[in-house]
Amino acid sequence: MRLTETEILTMDPTDAGAPLLSDQVQISGNVVPMTLTTGGKLRWPDRCLSIAKDVLGFTVEGSRIKINAVIESGPGICCPSNVGAPMRKTFTFEPLSEDSLRLWNQRLQSVIDSLETKYRLHAKEVAHSLDIMGYDGVLCVSGDGILVEVVNGLLEREDWSSAIKMPLGVIPAGTSNGMAKSLLDFVGESCTAFNATLAIIRGHKRSLDVATVLQGQKKYFSVLMLAWGLIADIDIESEKYRWMGSARMDFYAIQRIFCLRKYHGCIKFVAAPGFENFGEPNELGGEIDELNSNWVMQDGYCGPTFDMKGFNRKIEGPFVSIWLHNVPWGGEDVLAAPDAKFSDGYLDLIVMKDCPKISLATLMGEMNKGGHVRSPHVLYLKVKAFALEPGPRADDPNKEGIIDVDGEVLARGKGTYKCDQKTLMTYDKLHIKVDQGLATVFSPIN
Repeated sequence: MRLTETEILTMDPTDAGAPLLSDQVQISGNVVPMTLTTGGKLRWPDRCLSIAKDVLGFTVEGSRIKINAVIESGPGICCPSNVGAPMRKTFTFEPLSEDSLRLWNQRLQSVIDSLETKYRLHAKEVAHSLDIMGYDGVLCVSGDGILVEVVNGLLEREDWSSAIKMPLGVIPAGTSNGMAKSLLDFVGESCTAFNATLAIIRGHKRSLDVATVLQGQKKYFSVLMLAWGLIADIDIESEKYRWMGSARMDFYAIQRIFCLRKYHGCIKFVAAPGFENFGEPNELGGEIDELNSNWVMQDGYCGPTFDMKGFNRKIEGPFVSIWLHNVPWGGEDVLAAPDAKFSDGYLDLIVMKDCPKISLATLMGEMNKGGHVRSPHVLYLKVKAFALEPGPRADDPNKEGIIDVDGEVLARGKGTYKCDQKTLMTYDKLHIKVDQGLATVFSPIN
């Protein structure tokens, strides 16, 4: 039995409901029946888990699915009366086919998503209308996407200056947990829901830079990263292999490396102190007036202001990849910008213009520990502001690229994956400015 996404989102989580997916799976070497119901119950002969009450999240590792849960413990040897104390436990099962693995991944994710937000940008709407006087903070139990929606919702309010002071907490429960990983790794802790929850309970906070992406009168607030070229293509186009879990990124990266694309274009930037010699001099002209004229009063926060005359460096394409990062980790296993700081007022810029395919494969393998930034094929610097002028693919002028911000498509060019879908901005020039310490997040330490 299969339901549509709309039916899943509108189901009643208090009702056990009819089977949403029922199949034979392998657990501990035995083939047993397993059922996921419309009411969010996951059943097999030895157990019944409530997705809403018991499940923290799940991961796909190869052909297996691991369910991370909190269950009631039984009596212990030392404390036989201590029944019911919560304990973490991982349940592993293996679907019997690739199609079954894909279905289980999709259905489990849909049920979990239905318990958090009802549709895309729902969290943004909630943050925009939230009575902030009634709360001490906002917790995002998800990957990075919900956090970004909340930040955008708070900064688009009329009372944005007080709303953005609301502390934000992140409990990792998505496929990409870059912010949670960055916060916890900073103090040497592993990226787990338990450690993130404990940090929030302790109440320590730290400031977080927020970048404003502008294109004409349109704006978008980013707290994680912007990508164009190779990284964006892997991040967005690998969605077609989402059923593979975290392995989809590696799988699709191999495809993109051996069918490497380059993009024409130009980047311009305001370099941080010590990085003024990167790139070439940029002739200042009407661009300064054009940018400043677009910054008119709008609802919510319009972004930081500063002297645009410092916008005097540029790098011409073609490019393999452009990557801007606000925090060190782009995901739990991608140390994208090892020198990035939470509130230094700068974005870390990673530029790759050309790279032999074999060297690129090696370089990509170094990303889990940040070794890619030391490659002779990579420029790594800090910038205060950034302008992207994206162009077409070098091998086909009729095809363009994807601009990815915080894991979401900000703009799609001609001939790209799902290019018929509407995006917030067009595939054209955009500017980014960073505002130091604008937001506040719960952190393991101050």
